[in-house]
Amino acid sequence: MVRIAHSQPMPAPPLGADGEAPPAEARPAGGNGRAERSLSWYTRAKFEVVRWFLYGWVQLFSLRGLYLFGRFFGTLEYLVNFKRRARYRRELRRVFPEGLRLSRERTIIRGYFRRTRCDRLLYLIFDKLPKEKTIRRIRFHGREHLDAALARGHGVYAMLSHHGSHHVAGLLMALMGYKCAGVRDPNEGALRIHMQQKFAETFPEFAAIRVLYADTFPREIYRCFRENFVVGTALDVSRVRGLQLKTCPVRFFGETREFLTGTVQIALRSKATIVQGFVISRPNYYFRLVVKPPLWTPDGDNGQSEREDFIPQLMQRYADGIAAHVREHPDHLSRI
Repeated sequence: MVRIAHSQPMPAPPLGADGEAPPAEARPAGGNGRAERSLSWYTRAKFEVVRWFLYGWVQLFSLRGLYLFGRFFGTLEYLVNFKRRARYRRELRRVFPEGLRLSRERTIIRGYFRRTRCDRLLYLIFDKLPKEKTIRRIRFHGREHLDAALARGHGVYAMLSHHGSHHVAGLLMALMGYKCAGVRDPNEGALRIHMQQKFAETFPEFAAIRVLYADTFPREIYRCFRENFVVGTALDVSRVRGLQLKTCPVRFFGETREFLTGTVQIALRSKATIVQGFVISRPNYYFRLVVKPPLWTPDGDNGQSEREDFIPQLMQRYADGIAAHVREHPDHLSRI
């Protein structure tokens, strides 16, 4: 069981962002202060050739043309990538143990390949699109829950999921005017590093996002909540990468999984409202940002968050929310 030592705000304990012990030599955190891993000119040139080709395609055929281009190559990938198709089928059958019609199963798997290919193409040219055009393609469901939580003044903790295009959640929220922060892996791939640098150069809103790292001291997260930021992390990891990480067992599609809880405990101590959110990709590059009703608010807590069984119950509700989302949008199922 996971125990919360206290529900009141307190000085940050010497733990990492998700409950791990800090490294012997603390690295800078907060904002975009940490120096990114340097990429070679050849790596950057490869990315830029692809990006300019895709941007030229958009100039000739519009975003819908890019969407159709992505669906075409997603279909080709579906046809030739037998191993990935079989792996996704196994995951899908775990989500639907009652079984699906073969035609329905094939449609979902093909939709997954198309969605991921389309999302990747858009991600590569996001910074080249007019901001107003991007905002017009966002449909925000449950915004009233987020605004009401921010009105309390203690920040909001958004429990995200690795299922779907969660990597664009912070950018979309920032473009809509929210102060955002996110916890990220310090060992990200070259393409993600390159694109985040491009986003920061193009969008002042993205540059203002506070990027926290999985090995940072938790005081940076406490500071974000004090300054009424929306802090988002995805806790539904498939494997725990360190014995020192704070986790909690949950039942997820018939299996027992360990989900991270370090940031949840910080949110409870900071009296930040806890919500669950998802990003849903729609046809023709429209997105739905979905914020569910709060999983916990500091109003009327009456000491419930101090109970030993509180975090396990909260994490199980989080896992159940992900399961319901994946069953509703099975083409958003992702292997982590």
